[in-house]
Amino acid sequence: MRGVRADPPPEPGPFTTLMAGFGYELRGAGVSVGTGDVLTYVAAASVLDPSDLVDLYWAGRATLISRREDLGTYDRVFREYFLGEDSPARSWIELNLTAVPETEAPFVVPSVDPGDAGSDDTDEQSLGLVASGLDTLKHRSFAACTPEELAALRRIMARIRLTPPRRRTRRRRPGATSGRVIDVRAMARETMRAHGEPPELYFRRRKYKLRPLILILDVSGSMAGYSRHLLQFAHTARHAAARVEVFCFGTRLTRVTRDLNPRRPDAALERAAESVVDWDGGTRIGESLDTFIRRYGRGGLARGAVVVICSDGLDRGSPEVLSSAMERLHRLCYRIVWMNPHAGHVKDFQPSTLGMMVAAPHADLLLSGHDLASLEELADLLPVLD
Repeated sequence: MRGVRADPPPEPGPFTTLMAGFGYELRGAGVSVGTGDVLTYVAAASVLDPSDLVDLYWAGRATLISRREDLGTYDRVFREYFLGEDSPARSWIELNLTAVPETEAPFVVPSVDPGDAGSDDTDEQSLGLVASGLDTLKHRSFAACTPEELAALRRIMARIRLTPPRRRTRRRRPGATSGRVIDVRAMARETMRAHGEPPELYFRRRKYKLRPLILILDVSGSMAGYSRHLLQFAHTARHAAARVEVFCFGTRLTRVTRDLNPRRPDAALERAAESVVDWDGGTRIGESLDTFIRRYGRGGLARGAVVVICSDGLDRGSPEVLSSAMERLHRLCYRIVWMNPHAGHVKDFQPSTLGMMVAAPHADLLLSGHDLASLEELADLLPVLD
């Protein structure tokens, strides 16, 4: 309408300008990148985390590269644009570069221009600083981390993959080249096919099945600095392994397995927090474990399972109830792993609380759960737990 002044278009944000500049750099290096490709790259990065170097790398590789022969150029330009000394993106990605281990992979490129041979030492030094910073962050207690460091740890934690130990079942399957049980069906089939004797013997072997994994997490007030991170670790386990059950307890036991179904960790943790009514309250470990055994364990949920209990052992309940519950649980399940954040890095940790003194004799393995390195240790020990 005449006389109506149109509003000026909004100014592009810093991330939009940053990613558009990367598209222009690719175009200047000879890669065919159009304006539509850059817009798609910006849209893809906005759905992910635009401050995460890994997300920026793979979003650009999926939207800006259409030919395999351009991959080497893309890696070189990405390294120079986001890791160069005069890079405009260096201040945006500094924390993520030192926190995410997968950021090392995109920049170790075997095909580099001969003129850039002098920059190899600088890149190796940068990657060495990345590894050093990452190792320091992994061994820092959750309770001592800043909000930015906790956000970086949560992104790393989402990439942990848990594999519970396997058990040998009574069922058998064909395909073994040796064994004690002959596959009669396969032998008969090959005998008919050969019109006489089969050319070789066929056997059957036992099937293997993953054991159930049960996580029982203490969310009482004394675990306030660790409970949210342990619950996110349980969310990762829930989506990485089969047959994972998650329970939370303070003064009562709450099953939160279905609450952790959403893929987004924040949404899953919010649903779990709404279900747990005694969050940051008191602690009754014995009564909670007794409830688990009566409602779920005896019904078969704990039979042959690996039970991981995450608690500091500060119990306000009866020691006799805790001792009886741990003894019954040990008879039901395959292994009990107790994770105590107060154990820290102490190798010869001796329980000092009454609850830990009562529960420790019934636990098969005692670990710490105060930092990311201890959670990775649990993930490494689970497949070989015996």
